[in-house]
Amino acid sequence: MKLKGSEGYVNEFKGDKKMENSSFSLKEKVAIVTGGNGGIGKGIAEGFAAAGSDVVVVARNQQKIQETVQGIQERFKTRVIGISCDVSKEEGIRAMMQEVRDKLGKIHILVNNAGMNIRKMPQDYEAADWDQVLETNLRGPFLCCHAVYPFMKEAGFGKIINIGSMTSIFGGPKLAPYGASKGGIVQLTKSLATAWAPDNIQVNAILPGWIDTALTRQARKDIEGLHERVLDRTPAGRWGVPVDLAGTAVFLSSAASDFVTGTAIPVDGGFSTAI
Repeated sequence: MKLKGSEGYVNEFKGDKKMENSSFSLKEKVAIVTGGNGGIGKGIAEGFAAAGSDVVVVARNQQKIQETVQGIQERFKTRVIGISCDVSKEEGIRAMMQEVRDKLGKIHILVNNAGMNIRKMPQDYEAADWDQVLETNLRGPFLCCHAVYPFMKEAGFGKIINIGSMTSIFGGPKLAPYGASKGGIVQLTKSLATAWAPDNIQVNAILPGWIDTALTRQARKDIEGLHERVLDRTPAGRWGVPVDLAGTAVFLSSAASDFVTGTAIPVDGGFSTAI
């Protein structure tokens, strides 16, 4: 399906030398992006590299990790490494954080983007379904934040971005565990922001609207008429593309946002403001 309104939109970062010396520069910073080998995570990782950051792509699929790392390395003059990690496994998360610290020296930025969904009516879920979604989408980000905290404190500051969803705001009949996890992301963000402000760690959330990813392509197959309803409600008149999230992520990871914490910013083409 070719998405209406997507023609002409840039889907990759070219880089900007002016950014390197601005308050939006991420030069000499080290950023971890979970779920960074595709979709929104890949778009954010590319944005970070364009802003000068060293990037760590964390995901489970080793082949996609390597393809993403190679693609970023070919286009940007920055260090990029890939690490395979399941964010529902605490020991693996802690080992991953230590590996980043050992290889790149410090950790300044964490983006909790890895996520998954199981679509069923509430009465059809099994407890295992609920646990799987919550373990990946909510427990995983908490464990990543918990594990990265001492490294950010060591560095003297930190920036954490938790990726929520429109379901952090709205409900859906087949989204009970997913919506609960993404609503929880907003509250987790607020709690960590207030707790870690004295350590100069800012914690914010991004709430993507309808972005063209593998997850939403499947949703368009599962939910009749979804594509048309999204276009009708989105003032921008199009589906988003992954790098639409990158600018907001760069802002929230840079010195430009040092007085911004505990927020949840929709990046949705106006979807959440429309009636």
